[in-house]
Amino acid sequence: MNPRRVAVTGVGVVTPLGSDTTLFFQRLLSGENAITRIDTFDTEAYSVKIAGEIKDFDIGPYVHPRDSQRMDRFCQFGLVASILCFEDASIQLDESEKERFGVILGSGIGGTDTFAKEVIVLHEKGPSRVSPVYIPKMISNIGAAQVAIRLGAKGITSNPVTACATGTNAIGEAFHRIKFGLEDFMLAGGAEAAINPISVAGFANMKALSRQNEHPEKASRPFDLNRDGFVIGEGSGVLFLEEWEHAVGRKAHIYAEIVGYGCSTDAYHITLPEPSGRYQALCMRKAIEEANISVQDVTYINAHGTSTPANDATETKAINLLFGEHAKSIHIHSTKSMIGHLLGAAGGVEAVVTALTLESGKIHPTVNLETPDPECNLNYTANQMVEAECRYGLSNSFGFGGHNHAILLKKVS
Repeated sequence: MNPRRVAVTGVGVVTPLGSDTTLFFQRLLSGENAITRIDTFDTEAYSVKIAGEIKDFDIGPYVHPRDSQRMDRFCQFGLVASILCFEDASIQLDESEKERFGVILGSGIGGTDTFAKEVIVLHEKGPSRVSPVYIPKMISNIGAAQVAIRLGAKGITSNPVTACATGTNAIGEAFHRIKFGLEDFMLAGGAEAAINPISVAGFANMKALSRQNEHPEKASRPFDLNRDGFVIGEGSGVLFLEEWEHAVGRKAHIYAEIVGYGCSTDAYHITLPEPSGRYQALCMRKAIEEANISVQDVTYINAHGTSTPANDATETKAINLLFGEHAKSIHIHSTKSMIGHLLGAAGGVEAVVTALTLESGKIHPTVNLETPDPECNLNYTANQMVEAECRYGLSNSFGFGGHNHAILLKKVS
């Protein structure tokens, strides 16, 4: 079978800036910030007291209360984003088509909240009091399973776990499933809910998180000289992918086309990126080569842009290494500057943003970029939205352990 084209015909998000995709994107364009002090648990003893929390999430309209109690928060986010995405795609699938419909929904950490709470139950009340749904509530693949159950997807159901690259990993694999004829329809992305005592303590103690507690809205500052760590966020982002001719035949709204996917591994360190950026550049190059275009054709990048000293400098090196002088002409931004780092869900949300950016020609700002860093010498769309027609856009995700993933999207002409 000849390789097939892949259309993005549905998008769905659950984020600290809302779950209405149109409103979410408008808020990004206006530079609205969702980082606040944590209010879901007492942070008095914590060195980090800020996060990108989802304050108004209500699963009630989507799931019966009995069923929602059997889901960890990450699973609830993933299920709602997927329902919204499927509805946005406006598609009806018959039983034979559902056998060609798959779900790849990843989570970098899974049900840490459920895990932590049940460990406390075990120690305080004994093994007989541990919830009988502890395991199916906590395991990270259950998000994809719940989505498949709800939507009737009978094709592949999978859960990649590649830390902060998980969402992009999921979308890239889903893209290939359709491109090479293994499925016709895929729902793919990531979901995460790790704003809880044990996760915040762990990330804080490894010095990964920003400690700018006095001014939460200023804490996530990708590529700025005074960045001091990422701000943890939560939520979900998913795409509905469809074989191109089928999408055209039913006159679907096509947000963008996915044309390339690249991945590589630093093989260097459990948390730090390989400092030259060579393998992040390799990952992006593979995505571009799959699309059979030139590096000069790429004029927009949704960066991983975490606001950590090492990541932002290394990603800048990688972009300069791959694109050369053309790097300075690329519009780059970081969605994490406004919603924080959604870990395994980040790539899913940022893929949605990439598709909407290509479609609209509007590139949201990287907020809080106030003091230039000599090591970060590119155009990061500082503090103001810009309008620019971009034909191709990369979405980058890099995870602990050296996992590098990138997808390349094309504007629908």
